[in-house]
Amino acid sequence: MEREVLRAFKFALDPTTAQSDALARHAGAARWAFNYALAAKTSAHQRWRAEVTELVAQGVEEAEARRRVKVPVPSKPQIQKQLNEVKGDSRTDGRLPEGAFGPERPCPWWHEVNTYAFQSAFVDADRAWKNWLDSLRGVRAGRKVGYPRFKKKGWARDSFRLHHDVKRPGIRLTTYRRLRLPKIGEVRLHKSGKQLGRLVDRGQAIVQSVTVSRAGHRWYASVLCKVTITIPERPSRRQRERGTVGVDLGVKTLAALSQPLDSADPGSVLVANPRHLARAEQRLAKAQRALSRTEKGSRRRDRARRTVARQHHEVAVRRESALHAVTKQLATWFAVVAIEDLNVSGMTASARGTAEVPGRRVRQKAGLNRAVLDAAPGEFRRQLSDKTAWYGSGLAVLDRWFPSSKTCSACGRRKPSLTLADRTFTCPDCGLSIDRDLNAARNIARHAAVADAPPVAPGRGETQNARRAPVSPDDRKAARHGAMKREDTRPPGQVPPQRSNPLASSPAQNQATLF
Repeated sequence: MEREVLRAFKFALDPTTAQSDALARHAGAARWAFNYALAAKTSAHQRWRAEVTELVAQGVEEAEARRRVKVPVPSKPQIQKQLNEVKGDSRTDGRLPEGAFGPERPCPWWHEVNTYAFQSAFVDADRAWKNWLDSLRGVRAGRKVGYPRFKKKGWARDSFRLHHDVKRPGIRLTTYRRLRLPKIGEVRLHKSGKQLGRLVDRGQAIVQSVTVSRAGHRWYASVLCKVTITIPERPSRRQRERGTVGVDLGVKTLAALSQPLDSADPGSVLVANPRHLARAEQRLAKAQRALSRTEKGSRRRDRARRTVARQHHEVAVRRESALHAVTKQLATWFAVVAIEDLNVSGMTASARGTAEVPGRRVRQKAGLNRAVLDAAPGEFRRQLSDKTAWYGSGLAVLDRWFPSSKTCSACGRRKPSLTLADRTFTCPDCGLSIDRDLNAARNIARHAAVADAPPVAPGRGETQNARRAPVSPDDRKAARHGAMKREDTRPPGQVPPQRSNPLASSPAQNQATLF
């Protein structure tokens, strides 16, 4: 069935030196605009808090004071209008800024970058503020979102987003190897953009926007398009013949499958763990030692920092590519892919403990955490969620509390204990002796349940968001408790909201009287 969906095409860029400077200038402008908008919002919030404090000092109840005080928080239209009045222009003013002889000109260089770099940053600031408020009031699903923070140069990722008029496209492929970006020019692509170019030429894709970001030593452009494609409504014949496959993610092996990935190769039942971080560990340690010996603020330190960033980025790219290869095979070769609802944040929690109750085997646990994060089970599940919706297969998820490793896949007998050192599962009833990971994979394939709605939005009506909650939930309380941004080791319970004002006497008052 043909559907119109949003799809991002990611390209690595090979810009010239002048274009690299222009990209960095746009990223800096977007960072500045986000901080400018956030400063306006936090300033209004601080005025609100000051007025509430003043009323409380006069003897007014805090809840009543919060209801009385109304300080509007400026949004994108107000911030953009105010900035247009005071921003100045270096082409006519001649001074950067005017200083004591006139009003301050915060960004007289605005004409050097595309206006959408500012506008998209204002939108991002509005979204960050809304996420915090919704989380504070209990409307937003998932973990609590903290107070929005300013983006610091050198810490925040260099990124900006540009839009255009789709009827007069300014963002387009001039050739299969060149992408035109407004105010920047035609930037050469590291690889061919033939797939996107042919879709645009046939009228099957319309470019909506582009997000340019820097990772390591490279700039990347993610072109968001509205694409008309054919999405299978059901699994193909080959997928139905293979049926359901259970996937048990681990560290010793990246994945253990309930049936071979390739039917002609019985050994493909175990997918080897590439261990990308372990392979690059010596090179990374050498580069980081060199960085630690440099002087802060020196050019040599900047070169050493870029070397470390490049090596970390290369590890991340290799890891992502390996996961893409495995997840696409699973999504295209099987009708249903069954996985566990892993508690990744709990699995990688520190064993350091506290001063009163120090942890045990902290170094061993830290090494295990690095190995788990190097395998990237969360990214594995995210890619499967996307690809099963695109290739007609289904994604089944096993409840996180089901003891898949302790249950016999043949008779269903549950062993009372099974340590990590026990690599072979032996059933005391039926005598089954099997690798513990293969046993868990078979249990996952048998007991996992297919979700009612896909976790991505391929254009099939109501779906779930990234926190596994309905996009427009009718029952907000149910949606809040049914979704998790990250898995937690504890049973679901009430989490106290973050407080916007330390004067609040209770979280309930804080939620009810904010602004």
